[in-house]
Amino acid sequence: MAISPLETHRIPDLPPGLGSFRFLYFSTLLKRPVCAGKIQDRIGKLTDLVFALKEPYPEATGIYLEHGWGNPTEFVPWDRVQRIEEDAIFVQPRPQGQPYPPFTDQPGWIMVDHHLMGRTVLDLDGRRIEVVNDVQLLEAKGRLLLIHVDTSFNGFLRRWGIGRLHGLKERLISWKYVQPLSVEDAIHTDKVSLSVTRHQLKELPSEDLADALEQLTGSQQEALFSALDSEKAADTLLEAEPRAQRQLISNLRKERARQILDEMTIPQLANLLSVLPHDDTTEMMGLLSPERVERIRAILAEREAKAGDLLATDYLAFPKEARVGEVLGRIRHASYEPHHVTYIYVIGPEDKILQGVVDLREMLLAPDDKPLSEIMASPVVSADPDDTQEDLEQIFAKYHYRMIPVVDAQDRMLGVIRYKDIMKTT
Repeated sequence: MAISPLETHRIPDLPPGLGSFRFLYFSTLLKRPVCAGKIQDRIGKLTDLVFALKEPYPEATGIYLEHGWGNPTEFVPWDRVQRIEEDAIFVQPRPQGQPYPPFTDQPGWIMVDHHLMGRTVLDLDGRRIEVVNDVQLLEAKGRLLLIHVDTSFNGFLRRWGIGRLHGLKERLISWKYVQPLSVEDAIHTDKVSLSVTRHQLKELPSEDLADALEQLTGSQQEALFSALDSEKAADTLLEAEPRAQRQLISNLRKERARQILDEMTIPQLANLLSVLPHDDTTEMMGLLSPERVERIRAILAEREAKAGDLLATDYLAFPKEARVGEVLGRIRHASYEPHHVTYIYVIGPEDKILQGVVDLREMLLAPDDKPLSEIMASPVVSADPDDTQEDLEQIFAKYHYRMIPVVDAQDRMLGVIRYKDIMKTT
């Protein structure tokens, strides 16, 4: 589900029976005087608002007052708030004028200024990085609900007390689409970073997630990365800048690291390990099979890696007698990875000599009873094991293929080179 701006009068899923209500912005309440009963009995300024995380919207539990200079904080429970006016917030006075008790954080509580303002949110609509400039609240029947975050420039102006520009639209994102990302698997603090839900994260392009990671702080970065499945984490890690790659790798547990590395090809692994510190590279190598380590070391040791070092052996191949319907049926029931299903290579069943290639799109348009020999393209553009990365780049640039087969001197199929592997290793 894409995030989109919401009009302030379209508030879905509100609790029933609210009656009349009004909208408030947190930035206009921040530092507003808090008075005990009368305007002259000022006890402090609103430092923050505390909300309990509930469905569908968080509900205010109290006002946080910070007095500075080593003085204790105060926490005014929301049921003690009498009214919110333009010049002050009025609360019930304590017996004998005693201060309210100090603030003590509770599980499931969130503080607007401390946890939300200025935090980053991933916007699925434009797939951009947005910043929470303000928070819109709804007051009704003595209750205060957190309903939107505001990422507009007007929100920024309000946050700094400048006012607003007429003609600029608010950019309000409903709280139901902006969820606190669980950080339990990554860090053991009560800090909250904003993000879309874990399910929605899977739908974001890896390039956008990598951009997000590079703009987050260490703990936020770690939390966001922990929410990705292994395949998505691998793709995102490969898209990230080297500095972010090093930071993310250094914080991974061994089993999690092994799962992510298993999703990468040999060229991708070589490219990743080449930017890591020596100790991290050694540790990551220890999580790989000896055969993969040997191939990676060969690439890292060579000034100019060759196609024989970079090739992958996971590709689809069938004999020329195989019929279209049979091949498509086997593909559908074999649960191949999506990047494997690009071309069908036609090879001899015994000698593995490359005889032709069929694009998957040709397969889908051909009758089920047609043999591959009648729809394959031949001869096939291929690479030699000794071709350099520069040679491979030239082949990709000339033919615009997504994958190139690698064959020996007798045209026996050795493996394939994928476009994204070469482009990510140069």
